[in-house]
Amino acid sequence: MRVDHACFGDRHARDVVDVRHGEAAVAALDRTGFWAVVVTFEGAVTAVRFADLRPGPSPDRAAPRWTAVGSTWSSSLGHTAYVSGVEEVRRRIAAGEVYQVNLCRVLTAPLLPDADLDALHALVRRGNPAPYAARIRCDEAGLDVVSASPELFLAVEEGRLVTRPIKGTAATAEAMLPKDRAENVMIVDLVRNDLSAVCEPGTVSVDELCAQESHPGLVHLVSTVGGRLRAGMSWRDILAATTPAGSVSGAPKSSALRAIRDLEPVPRGPYCGAVGWVDADRQEARLAVGIRTFWAERAADGRRVLRLGTGAGITWHSDPEGEWAETQLKAARLVGLASGRVVP
Repeated sequence: MRVDHACFGDRHARDVVDVRHGEAAVAALDRTGFWAVVVTFEGAVTAVRFADLRPGPSPDRAAPRWTAVGSTWSSSLGHTAYVSGVEEVRRRIAAGEVYQVNLCRVLTAPLLPDADLDALHALVRRGNPAPYAARIRCDEAGLDVVSASPELFLAVEEGRLVTRPIKGTAATAEAMLPKDRAENVMIVDLVRNDLSAVCEPGTVSVDELCAQESHPGLVHLVSTVGGRLRAGMSWRDILAATTPAGSVSGAPKSSALRAIRDLEPVPRGPYCGAVGWVDADRQEARLAVGIRTFWAERAADGRRVLRLGTGAGITWHSDPEGEWAETQLKAARLVGLASGRVVP
């Protein structure tokens, strides 16, 4: 029998006592208890309250050995469609409709009916360690998620709200382009504006700009923006002001979201949403941007499938083939681990 559980690097939880969806989930985050939280890119919120919270990583469970999914991945946008999408974003930028759009695609592979993502989580934890790694499983909530996210979406601690947007990705630091820094600076301006809606005036600051961070197989540019939460701000207020994350939508956000709806043929789901925890008793939280994230679900034909998203930020200076290559780079290691081509 599989047991519902969650693991967030330095803490693990079991014994589900409550499951909430939508507005009920958002409201619950301000009350009491420790909640595992998944927010889809489209804005659907699921919160699972656990009674048993323990420090330290979750002990390795007796999960079956991971059965590699092989090379049978499909993409919601193939090469031609993705390149055409980049060209359309550039056309919209030239027309003054938008400055930057994060264009994404969702990869899908079939799963065996009894495939256990606990085994995949153990594999990813060894082969692609990440600062905001997470594993959430709750059958009642419909959650089966393994995340190796390197990106902090929102942290709340001691009344301060912090975000660390990633924009700019390359195989090495030397391969970074001027457009990578320009992307990051543009998104930093956007998230400063988002945080200003819920933080005390004059407290929002950029604490770090375009710092380089190395992760398995690639290098990112990461900035840190934070501010002091205004008194009386609820999770409804915070999520309304900040979701979806600027780094995975674009700028201006409203125009970028319109382009995403026009150009991406499938919902992103947990990918580019938020994955993490909220401790309502301590008034603390860590929510990661749901990138480098696997999730299992039922396809339209009833088959159980594994999904993984990947994308790139498109600006006027984007090279369509280069952006396609960036999506390949971001997915390569995780696809390799799940497919058995990369051994940790």
